[in-house]
Formats: sequence, C-alpha cells, structure tokens
Amino acid sequence: MKLFFSKIAKDSVRRPEKGTLRAHFRHPTPFLSPEKLEETTKKKKKMRGKPVPGKAILVLCMVSFLVGLLFTTRTWTRSSDISFNKERHLQFIPLTKNRKPVQGDDHSEDIMGEVTKTHQAIQTLDKTVSTLEMELAMARTGQTGHQVSEEPPLNLPKAFVVIGINTAFSSKKRRDSLRETWMPRGAKLERLEKEKGAIIRFVIGHSTTPGGLLDKAIDTEEAENKDFLRLNHVEGYHELSTKTRLYFSTAVSMWDADFYVKIDDDVHLNLGMLMSTLARHRSKPRIYIGCMKSGPVLSQKGVKYYEPEFWKFGEEGNKYFRHATGQIYAISKDLAAYISTNAPMLHRYANEDVSLGSWFIGLEVDHVDDRTMCCGTPPDCEWKRQVGKVCVASFDWSCSGICKSVERMKDVHNNCGEGEGAVWNLDL
Repeated sequence: MKLFFSKIAKDSVRRPEKGTLRAHFRHPTPFLSPEKLEETTKKKKKMRGKPVPGKAILVLCMVSFLVGLLFTTRTWTRSSDISFNKERHLQFIPLTKNRKPVQGDDHSEDIMGEVTKTHQAIQTLDKTVSTLEMELAMARTGQTGHQVSEEPPLNLPKAFVVIGINTAFSSKKRRDSLRETWMPRGAKLERLEKEKGAIIRFVIGHSTTPGGLLDKAIDTEEAENKDFLRLNHVEGYHELSTKTRLYFSTAVSMWDADFYVKIDDDVHLNLGMLMSTLARHRSKPRIYIGCMKSGPVLSQKGVKYYEPEFWKFGEEGNKYFRHATGQIYAISKDLAAYISTNAPMLHRYANEDVSLGSWFIGLEVDHVDDRTMCCGTPPDCEWKRQVGKVCVASFDWSCSGICKSVERMKDVHNNCGEGEGAVWNLDL
C-alpha cells in the first residue's frame, strides 16, 4: 500500500532534474499550480489514513499462521485416515472358498507366518533369559545364616525327584504306616533311588533340647531305616514355614533333582502316578504343581489357621491368593534353587502353604492345578481307580489329611493304590 501511494506522489510531483533546483524555486513549475499541489497533498493524507500499530501486525501474522497450520493438519489427518481405511479394507478381505485369489495373498501369508515365528522366538528367548538370570543370581550368592552353603557344591547326585515327608517327633506310628504301604523300605528304597531316581525321606529337625530323648529316638529310628533328612531346625507347628523353606534349601544342596516334593505323613501317595505326572512337565521351567485353592483369611484369634497378618490381605472377609494346598505339592529345580538363594528375604506367614505361594508371586511361574493330587479317601479314590483314573494322592479335606491315618492307611492303600509294580514298570 505504501508503494502504491509513493507511485502516485511521484507521478503528481516530478522531481527536478540535477542542476535545475534553484530555477524551480525561483520559478514555480508551470504544469502544477500551488492550489492543485495542496489539493493533491490533502487527498494523499486522506487516503493514507492512520498508521497500523506493530502489535496488530504481529497478532495478524500469528492468526494467519495458526489458521494455515490447522488447515494443513486437517488435510493431512484426513489423507492418513483415508489411507488407513484403505489398508484395513485390504487387510480384512474375507477368506472364502469362492473368493478369487488376490494378487499378493501368498506374500501376506508369508509375512504373517514370519510374524508368528518371531513372536514364538521372543517368548522362548524370554524364558531363557529368565532362567539365566536365576542361575546368575545363584552363582552370585555368597550369603550365610539360613543359606546352606556359601558356594553351591559340585557333582551332586542326580535324581528325578526328591520327596520330603513332613513329620514330627510324635508321629512314629504314622511313619510306620507309610513304610507298610506306599513307601518302599530297606533294599527297595535304595533300588528306587538307583533305578528310578526317586529319593524319599522323612523330614524332621531337632528338639528344643538337642541330644535329648526325642532326638535320640529319631537317631535310633534312622539307624534302623535310613530314611530321614535331618534339618538344623527347632521343631514346632508354628514353625512350618521356616521348616519348609529350610527343607528345600537343604534338599537342593544334597541332590540335583528335576523336582522337589513336599508331602505330609498322613497322606496316601501313588509313587508311579506322581512320577509320571511330573515327567509331563519335565521340559518346562518354573513349575509349581498341586491342588490350587484360595481359602479365606481368618482374622479371629484362637481359630485354626489364624492369620496374624490378616490386614495385609485387604478388608475383612477377603481370600488368599491362589496357592497349592499344603498336603502335597511339587516345584521344579529352578524354584527350589530360588528359595535356597533368597531364603533370608522370603517372608513367612502363619501357614506354610500360603508362605510358599507368596514366594512365587511376581515370578514367571507356571501354576499347574492338578486335581488328581487331592482325591478323597474311599469311595472317591476307589471309584476313580475303577474307571482308570488313578489318583496321585488321597486324603480327607475335613482332617487336612487322612482321618485316623494310622488305622486307615492300609485300607486306603488297598482300595486306591496303583499296585506295587506300577513304579517299577515306569519308563521316564
């Protein structure tokens, strides 16, 4: 606009040539009178108007920029949406028998196949990395106290499974009832270890007065049967979580087994069925097998299974997280090693089965809910045996074991046992 008015002014008032300035001042230009010159100047000022403030120009520029940016973004988004819809349309063409083959189908199938293979490879790599991290943690372990040894011993005896039977000083009759039914003894126990790789031991600690009558009685029983695993632990019902933790740590330090099992001394077990069940999970890492449950958190003092730390599980009436029932469960070697490595840091709740389940929370653990490990006593396990579904373990839920197990263990074994030859004919 300034250029426009400047041009008008130049056209109206001609600039005198060089050397004629004085002449112009002495003699006004003949072609433009003073009246016309003044009139032209007034029109020029009138057309020019008031000058535009600098702030207004800046605001106008910013508004223009934003309008242009908005228009460009909307145009780009719309183009992208159109392109995306076209891709979706091409991707989800229905595959029917009568549909004519579209060019590029084979290439798409190849791409999907490669994606699937890559996903499977990533999952396998993730499991391998987790296993290596656990092994690395074990190698770095140098802790003392609850740790069995500062360095993992080399050349441990190989085994398929270590079965620890939780027992107490007052349970000699229960132990004898197992030796007379499903648990081999003497030469058969040694043969089972050599031929099938199954280690079976009664797990017990020591009394509050080491070397006393209770400990001597166990020493005598051990000399006769050679089927005990002694722990550096003071026996007590309210110390089962500590005992369980120490059992796995001790077993890992003595045998290099694929699986470690804990079972109570008032539960019937079919060895062949247990070993064949574990064999199906042999190639999988971090296996936790048992009858998974989620019982109520009991906050009332004096009741059985009272949980002093009930407040940690939320509001009153809440249930525990899923965990294997304490009568029998099995864990793989890497989980037993994890317990051994991290023993000092593993929290112990009042109930040992809850404690074990809590140790695996946050880990990549495969929880296997196997209901054959918690069959009822006859007629339940007997009916299942008759239809070819032999149970791994049998007990009464009402007693958390076989009720009056000393008197009834033989009857349960006769009606629900797999037969003596089952474990010997087992091909692992």
